[in-house]
Parts: sequence; structure tokens; C-alpha cells
Amino acid sequence: MNRMLTAALACAVAAFAAAPAMAQMSMGGGNPSGFGGGKQPEKKPQYVPGAKPQEKMFPLGSMWTAVSMNGKPFTGADRPSFIIDAQYRARGYGGCNTFTATAFPLREQHLAVGPLALTKKTCDKALAASEQAFLIALRTAGKWDLDGSQLVIRSQNGELRFDRAL
Repeated sequence: MNRMLTAALACAVAAFAAAPAMAQMSMGGGNPSGFGGGKQPEKKPQYVPGAKPQEKMFPLGSMWTAVSMNGKPFTGADRPSFIIDAQYRARGYGGCNTFTATAFPLREQHLAVGPLALTKKTCDKALAASEQAFLIALRTAGKWDLDGSQLVIRSQNGELRFDRAL
């Protein structure tokens, strides 16, 4: 046990001692021994297969107003909207009723939306159907992305596009 601990300590000391020389080389300082005099050419980052691009952060605290669902635009002044706050509470307006739910942005730009709590105002049939389709698409959200200034939420039930509300 003592031999393994001594060997590990020796490796750590050697790595610590080599760190300044390695840092000088990585900063373009050339050969740490001073021979050769010229700068080493900088190495460009290489493509690493399977490496994932940096993930986007979900814009918590931003109010979003629906623009379209499955390419069909929402019309009128009562367009659906929602916000997810820093405590992962989603709240919004479906076009007739208001709703709340928990919503968690997950890794790889996935979104999990919990069960919705709704008010129960009566609406005309067309508006109620539009609201129900919106809420189902939001509730079954799978992935999200930012496309320019728009938030796009994709689910099994279609694609929702939102503009950031002022």
C-alpha cells in the first residue's frame, strides 16, 4: 500500500514540476529547453468524432407568444403565450384559459412539461379546439431550439413557433 501511495505521489510531483514547461510550450513559447529559438506552429483544434456542440441554455424568464403551430399561423390578439421562470414553473395563456405546470429544460435541448392545471372558461368550439391542440403540443414537448429570434418546440404532435414578447 505504501509503495502505491509513494508511486502516486511521485507521479503527481513529476506532473506538477513539468506543468510550467508544458504551459510555456502550449502558449507558443517554443521548446522549454531553449534550443531551436523559433516558435512552434500553433496547432488548430481537430474535429473529434462524437463531440457534441456546446448546448444552448433555455431562456428562462422570457415571455413567449405563439406565432404558428405546424406552419399554421395563430391569428387575433389572443394568441397563446407562456413563460418558464427560474423555479421551473411554466405559466401562460392557451387562447381562452390560463395554465400552470412544471417545466424542465433537459440535456441536449429536450424539454419536459408536467401535467397542466387549467382554468375552465367556456370558449367557442374553434378557439377551444385550437387551445387544446396548443396545450397538447406543449405538454408533449420533446425538443426545443432557438431559430434566430424564435423559440421552436417540437413534439410528436407538431411544431410550435414563438416570438419573444416585449
